[in-house]
Amino acid sequence: MEITRRHVLSLLSAAGLAAVIPASGAAAASTAPGGARAGDAGIERLLGNARAVLAGTAESNSRPETAARLAAVAATARGHLAEMAAAGENELFHGLPLGTSDSNLNTSFRRLYEIALASRTPGLPPGAPPGDDATRRRVVDGLVTLHERYYGDQAQGYYGNWHHWEIGISTSVTATLVLLAEEIADQQPELTRRYIASMDAYLRNGKNGDVDLDSRFHTGANLADITTNRILQGALLADEGRIRKALEDQLTVYATIDPYRLAHGVTDGHYADGSFIQHGSVAYTGSYGKGLLSRVVQTLTYLDGTGYANTGALVPVVHRWVTDGFAPVIFEGWMMEIVKGRAVSRTGGGYADSAAVAEAVTDLSAYADGERAAALKSYVKHLHTASAAPPDPARFASPLTVVRHAAILADGSVPAVDLNPAARCTAFNAMDRTVHRRPGHAFALARSSERISKYEYMNGENLMPWFQGDGAHYLYLAGEDQRQTFGVDYFTTVSPYELAGVTAPDERRQTVPELYGKPYYDNPEHPLHFTASSESQNTYVYFPRGTGRHSGGAVLDAYGAAAMVQSDDVAYAERDRLPDDFTVYRNARATKSWFLLDEEIVVLAAGVEDRAGRAVTSTVDARIADPDDTVRVSGERDGGGAWSGDGTGRLRWLRYANETRRTAVGYLFLDSPGERLHPVTVGLKTVTRSRRAVRTANPDTAVTRRVFHAAFRQNAGATQRAYAYALVPGVGERELRGYGAGGGPLAVLANSTRLQAVRHAGLGLLAVNSFGRGRHTVAGLRLDGPASVLVRRHHTSREVTVAASDPTMRRDRLTLLLHGRSLRPVSSAPDVRVSHVPGGTLLRVTTRHAYGSTRTVTLR
Repeated sequence: MEITRRHVLSLLSAAGLAAVIPASGAAAASTAPGGARAGDAGIERLLGNARAVLAGTAESNSRPETAARLAAVAATARGHLAEMAAAGENELFHGLPLGTSDSNLNTSFRRLYEIALASRTPGLPPGAPPGDDATRRRVVDGLVTLHERYYGDQAQGYYGNWHHWEIGISTSVTATLVLLAEEIADQQPELTRRYIASMDAYLRNGKNGDVDLDSRFHTGANLADITTNRILQGALLADEGRIRKALEDQLTVYATIDPYRLAHGVTDGHYADGSFIQHGSVAYTGSYGKGLLSRVVQTLTYLDGTGYANTGALVPVVHRWVTDGFAPVIFEGWMMEIVKGRAVSRTGGGYADSAAVAEAVTDLSAYADGERAAALKSYVKHLHTASAAPPDPARFASPLTVVRHAAILADGSVPAVDLNPAARCTAFNAMDRTVHRRPGHAFALARSSERISKYEYMNGENLMPWFQGDGAHYLYLAGEDQRQTFGVDYFTTVSPYELAGVTAPDERRQTVPELYGKPYYDNPEHPLHFTASSESQNTYVYFPRGTGRHSGGAVLDAYGAAAMVQSDDVAYAERDRLPDDFTVYRNARATKSWFLLDEEIVVLAAGVEDRAGRAVTSTVDARIADPDDTVRVSGERDGGGAWSGDGTGRLRWLRYANETRRTAVGYLFLDSPGERLHPVTVGLKTVTRSRRAVRTANPDTAVTRRVFHAAFRQNAGATQRAYAYALVPGVGERELRGYGAGGGPLAVLANSTRLQAVRHAGLGLLAVNSFGRGRHTVAGLRLDGPASVLVRRHHTSREVTVAASDPTMRRDRLTLLLHGRSLRPVSSAPDVRVSHVPGGTLLRVTTRHAYGSTRTVTLR
């Protein structure tokens, strides 16, 4: 059975639940082979599946493809055993003192699991730790020690990070109990129950030792982790009621979030447009999203053949996550920065992020059928062949996945095919993100609003994030190793005030540790109760939302329009509520549009100013290169004459070329009605900075990059300005000259704080963003109030296609008037009504509860 995308499983309707979970779990079947109760058979199958996923089987581990994975398991355990032997007082492992550090306790439990894993993994290479009773006894004794001295006492536990106590430790302990169930039953028969009772008690953000679906901690990826652990714990206790309850709770993560009918008030999860949100307001596909994907696919594998769930009903849901949510934000194997939250500051990089997706999709393909399975396998091969750093199967969690992955790569009948078409524009309006793809490049845009956070900072990660949601963009060029152009080194060497696409005031901001001497603001006595994991910390420190309503856009075929009114964050807006020693920052102002075409990405900015009288920088682009790369910057002045090198001037076009990488980006500077071209400041400098500047846990590794930066600069106290320019990826100087002073096929029709519009003559496309109330008129189109509209006139068929959306997500209806001959609908969304009026064709577009999605009609 395929569950439709809009089916809300979180409501746990009788029909939805019955489609996935049988009436009474595995026990619904009569008798298992051998005369055992079916429930016993289901539990044994579940535990057997889990052990096979974690450790592999004799068959899988005899395959040569798993040798590197097995060697890694052996080496890890060997090192841990040596550290265990060298442990001092109050340590289980050398260098990890216990009693006050939740991180050390979490790591100690994980190391015990990794030793247990090696002891249970068939086919380890010579020299591996012995898989004997003595090794496993050391693990069991370690579990006893940790529980008796550092974990079992609830009065002493639960300090530091809640995640360690409710998820991290429980994940390691549960897996260890599964692997060593027989030894524990023989040596410490009550240990499993004691641990599970303790894990229940540490579920303090839950209810009565169980999940609480109303808790802000028990959502999305976190909920999947907790419930998967509880499924395995239920199997260890032979408690089918616990298994069923955990499954019912986990099913809520499969539900498509309906923002107008929130279940349990939860906004975390997957949305109809492919967006994924965690922490209530953070665009997070590339971090928590991939964690959720990995966990649910792992759980599907655990449940296979147990009778506890019809996992086949869930596969189509997860498949849609991959096609609509993950694929658009992965370019040639690189996970885009716009969906990674604080993880952008980590050293792992986008290729490692997409490797986790490849791992999950590999396993998902084994449970899919027909065309769906074929598409997933082709995507796995695409991620391998397109990436500059292909997934390393030695890092996969399961030897079973390693074998499946190798089989897909070796299968000549499986072509390497992206799940994205070559040209695709995706409006993730639910999380204020836009992705525009063409064969030679991908453009990723990060916006923010009163719904979506401007950035995420937490735990000393992403220390200088302030403008990452203020229209920051990332232009990925085909064939590049993206580690050389983006990732942690981009944020390390590019000024946080001069990220590509950002308009920022001229001021120095301080990081949270600089401001408060610790990774968070601590003031529990204040009425807002600031502690490390309080809601106030989230709201004002970790991931503050914007205060603007206008952020969204429309899509027509593979073309797009996006818009944002830049705003202050909620901390500045509510500064009167905050403590006197809490630091807030005021933002600059700008109204911005992005029009996403075939060759060009057109950017308009109007009303650019700073009401506090500071200087303002609006960055056109920022790119990095290796210090040894040959980089050439060229251009043409307004009125003629070549331009090259650093400096400031009125330019018609500019070109950045990395001749070593054979990549280039052109920049066209366009005329706006009533505005002359403003000077552009261009720089190319060598920057050296430590990666620790952006994340306290990063190694103190100095990174040197050549940084190209092009920007408009406004002096302090300057009046409002408007800018118009286009990014043209992969273009040569000759093509840039071809645009000429008139902009070639491009024309900026309006660029104000009320209306921004462009026309592309070659495409027959009019793209419009309107802001504010009242009537707006441009190029034969009249519209009322704020909207994003694309109108394409097809020269051969005489058809006109109109796409429209509400970028405020608050309007019930848009009204559009196309001046000219009367047109009749050829095809139309049900939310569009067409009527004839004197002088043209009137479109009434219902946008109530559309949440920014596009409504389209074709007319003739």
